[in-house]
Amino acid sequence: MVEYIKLVGELKKKWSPAKAKILQGFFKTKPGEYGAGDIFLGITVPEIRKTANHFSKLSLLNIQKLLSSKIHEHRLIALEILVMQYEQTNDLQTKKKIVKTYIKNRKGINNWDLVDLSTPYILGDWYRDKDKALIYRWASSKNVWERRIAIMTTFEFIRHGQFTDTLKISKLLLNDKHDLIQKAVGWMLREIGKKSLKVEKEFLDIHYKQMPRIMLRYAIERMSKKDKAHYMKKV
Repeated sequence: MVEYIKLVGELKKKWSPAKAKILQGFFKTKPGEYGAGDIFLGITVPEIRKTANHFSKLSLLNIQKLLSSKIHEHRLIALEILVMQYEQTNDLQTKKKIVKTYIKNRKGINNWDLVDLSTPYILGDWYRDKDKALIYRWASSKNVWERRIAIMTTFEFIRHGQFTDTLKISKLLLNDKHDLIQKAVGWMLREIGKKSLKVEKEFLDIHYKQMPRIMLRYAIERMSKKDKAHYMKKV
């Protein structure tokens, strides 16, 4: 509890009303928007990471408390610490506890930055060589953040040259109406293209006419002008 109070106090010292106002607009916190009700202190990611380094031994119980906070930076620093703890241990039981904590508290992982800065490094690493049924279940979830977690989990798979799950989940999300999912799927397809343009093109050749325009634009961003022109000729 003492460390928790110290950490919250350190974050409070860094509060910037001007930056908080900007971030609340950037992360769509108005009623009806995807980040509705989220509260920001206005602390940058580098500042969060610097503070996280000083509290890297924070208990999982206190991390769970932070993940239930209405303050965005509380949840962000909790996830930064979880990633540190996961990456700094070789003990499988410790990693498993961290994964369970992450999954149990995923309700607090409810904005795109929170997902993107943590999911690949924890769930991506853990599930790379394990049963992925849970990830596929989330890909079909009504909750946009669970769907984003599903596709972002595969980022780590891509880094290791494993594309199958990314392609399967991308297919499941092909007609997703949310722009945050469309962007994430396009991004992951682009990442596949960095490793194997052939694999990405094979997927696009089958599905590009069905893909939302923003998803397609993200997917082909690094391609040649000729390839871009070809795929943008959507019917």
